[in-house]
Amino acid sequence: MKTNESSENYLETILILSHKNPVVRSVDIATELGFKKSSVSVAMKNLREGGYITVTREGFIYLTDTGREVAEMIYERHELLSAWLIKLGVDARTATEDACRIEHVISKESFEAVKKHIGVS
Repeated sequence: MKTNESSENYLETILILSHKNPVVRSVDIATELGFKKSSVSVAMKNLREGGYITVTREGFIYLTDTGREVAEMIYERHELLSAWLIKLGVDARTATEDACRIEHVISKESFEAVKKHIGVS
């Protein structure tokens, strides 16, 4: 399964929540994103079938190695692009919103060039 912006956002959210909470559940994701639990359940089913997450009988959600790789890539892009835009003088809210859109469409090559340009390896 190739990821799309929606699934990447879910994976990134699971990663962020897993750093804050001992376990991640669908209701936590729904609350974090402001989505209905039913929408999150459908997305979790797709991510599970795609091999990006596992879900225990208790409903605890864990990233697989593949899911973690995608989530960490998106999170790194988000953090770096947000900080870079803020440093360029963009207000924090706009920078965060723009970074959230850019992180999904920027190529690996372009992102690596941005990192090199700003001195991050």
